[in-house]
Amino acid sequence: MSVPSAKPGLHHSVSEWTSNNQQLSATAQHEQLVSMVIRQEGRSLRNDTNCKTAWDESDTCRRLRDRVWDVVQRKAELETCAQKVDKEMEALTLSKEQTEQALAATSVPLEVSRECLTLRDGRRGYELAIDPVDQQLKKEVELIERMQKVLQQHIDRAFEHLCVLQEARHQLTADLQNKMDALDIDMSCLSLTVQSPQISLKTNPTRIPPGSSNPQEWSQFSQYNVARAQEAMQVSQQMREDMSLTRVQSQNELDTQRRATEFSLRKRNHHEEQARDELEWQIRNTADEMAEMERDINGLDADLQVKTASLKLAHTRLENRTNRPGMDLCRDEVQHGLVEEVHQLEATILAVTQKLSEAQRCMQKMELHHSRMLQDLSRKQEALSLEQRSMNGRSRLATTSSTEKTPVLPVPLTNSSGRSNLQLAQ
Repeated sequence: MSVPSAKPGLHHSVSEWTSNNQQLSATAQHEQLVSMVIRQEGRSLRNDTNCKTAWDESDTCRRLRDRVWDVVQRKAELETCAQKVDKEMEALTLSKEQTEQALAATSVPLEVSRECLTLRDGRRGYELAIDPVDQQLKKEVELIERMQKVLQQHIDRAFEHLCVLQEARHQLTADLQNKMDALDIDMSCLSLTVQSPQISLKTNPTRIPPGSSNPQEWSQFSQYNVARAQEAMQVSQQMREDMSLTRVQSQNELDTQRRATEFSLRKRNHHEEQARDELEWQIRNTADEMAEMERDINGLDADLQVKTASLKLAHTRLENRTNRPGMDLCRDEVQHGLVEEVHQLEATILAVTQKLSEAQRCMQKMELHHSRMLQDLSRKQEALSLEQRSMNGRSRLATTSSTEKTPVLPVPLTNSSGRSNLQLAQ
């Protein structure tokens, strides 16, 4: 009977088996001890970090509430300042418009005074004398021109300062919008909790964004905007007061000079009826020729549109026929006919266009000459009614003066001492 062979492999002794069991048991006990220590440290760390996290979240919410309060207060200050700037801009605009009206009202007296001087320059012979009338008229013209210059300077300064106020208002609006956006963001952050679905991990959230500022710079920026707006409003108030005083003083001086001038006027007549009649006849003939030319221009333009449409049709047919495949892309009679048609239409359009340009140039020359003839006719009609125009012109001054006496609502102003009960009316 044969003996079974031993199983191949490494065999260990009983002592090695015992040592291995003891080593496994010791390692297990050591790992259990390490695990217990780690668990205790983890529990302690959880408790500490939970307290720290809860405190940090509470402190962050408190800081957010404080920040929201600061932003709300600064926002209210900016809104109040912006409203004041709006009111001051409206007041300055109204004062500027009143000054513009006063400036526009001087155009008629200046026109009448210059017209009277022009009429008196038409005198001939010994009647062309330098008398008190010329002196008063020239003094009136100089006074009105000086008034216009001063009023225009006030208007220009008011316009420039309106731009300054607008810029200050823009800065306030931009700052206010930033405050509103920041307030919305902080309120949104304040409403977030750990259960909010919008929260997530972000990439490098602790970075400092470009353009960041510190609290002192943040406060100084808004304070500068408010101070700038307040300074601009003070300048605007003084400017409105100066414009009102200038309008009243200018009107009084003009009334005094107008009364002095009206006492020294005289009559003069001059006639150019024959030249006027001839010019009127030429104007009528020119107008008739212009009407005929206008009809011809319209006909040429309509014909040009028709020729252009035919050219478009020929171009489209030629282009579409280039898409024929293979040997069908043949330069047949149709192709030659279309090419000839295109050349003919292009030559026709060129000729019509040239003729149309020539007609338009002729029309422009006639219109220019017609305008010149109308101006010359106006001058001749003025020469034919020198005396009547002089009297009518002075009567226009009386009408204008009575209109300017219409009471207007006073504009409240703040004087340099800070009192706001000063009111000026024309």
